[in-house]
Amino acid sequence: MIEPIVQLSCISKVYNDVYAVKDLDLEINRGEIVGIIGHNGAGKTTTIKMIVGLIAPTSGQLRVMGMDIQKEGLKIKKSLGYLPEENALYENMSAMEYLGFFANIYGMSAAQTKQRGTKLLDSLKLDTGRKLIGDMSKGMKRKVSIARTLMHDPDLLILDEPNSGLDPLTSFFIIDYCKKLREQGKTILLSAHNLFHVEYICDRVAIIKNGKLVVFDTMDNIRKSLGKREFQIVFKADEKLDYQQKDGNYSVTTPSIEEMADLLRRISDNSWALVDLAIRQSALEDIYLDIMGDEKST
Repeated sequence: MIEPIVQLSCISKVYNDVYAVKDLDLEINRGEIVGIIGHNGAGKTTTIKMIVGLIAPTSGQLRVMGMDIQKEGLKIKKSLGYLPEENALYENMSAMEYLGFFANIYGMSAAQTKQRGTKLLDSLKLDTGRKLIGDMSKGMKRKVSIARTLMHDPDLLILDEPNSGLDPLTSFFIIDYCKKLREQGKTILLSAHNLFHVEYICDRVAIIKNGKLVVFDTMDNIRKSLGKREFQIVFKADEKLDYQQKDGNYSVTTPSIEEMADLLRRISDNSWALVDLAIRQSALEDIYLDIMGDEKST
């Protein structure tokens, strides 16, 4: 039986009579990565802050690891790691000194701190020596923040824009690192601006619009129910045809499998040369833009 580690039941958050989140139902199962996306102001960060216990819901029930976040928040936080969008670092410390500061909060011994800190910095390919955090690059600082989030070896990770503002290489390293954490049994909820990364890494995706959950499913199911499929046929013919030409070839794009089959038969019957046949499924970005309409920003 699949075990939900996070359960939101009819959760709402109201500020001055305005709903930031309204009647949100969401379950995150142990050992999966769930992505949460939506336009700016959709309620993503509000949802995340309620899950980690930074703000209280106005109504509804929120349980993490079977416990009420409002009643047993301190107990929950021992098994929860939260990475906010903005790095909050002590820039006059080295990475190991910074990790040691937080390890002490969690009651870790000096030996545990050294072993865990060294392992995390090594796994994140972060060889900082005695360099102070203030002298590090943005990517290095983000890795230090991730190491801090993992220092007490939490079961549940809440990552708010983990690769925000990073160069493509560092950004993709962090996304792949999240996959490795899942393989270690971690459960991850993340928000991200880069929808390609969300599609690449997440087991399920939640799309929020104006505080409401409008889609929550696997990418396969989202593509099947909301996506589009197109066939592209590229061929060469030694006669004039009423199709678009490029580089001496004819190119036809159609969503109709019947039209594709008819054209393939025509190509065969006339002994034309088939150059390429491709099937394109809607990406998450295409589906997201269709859902959002005028709300384009993530």
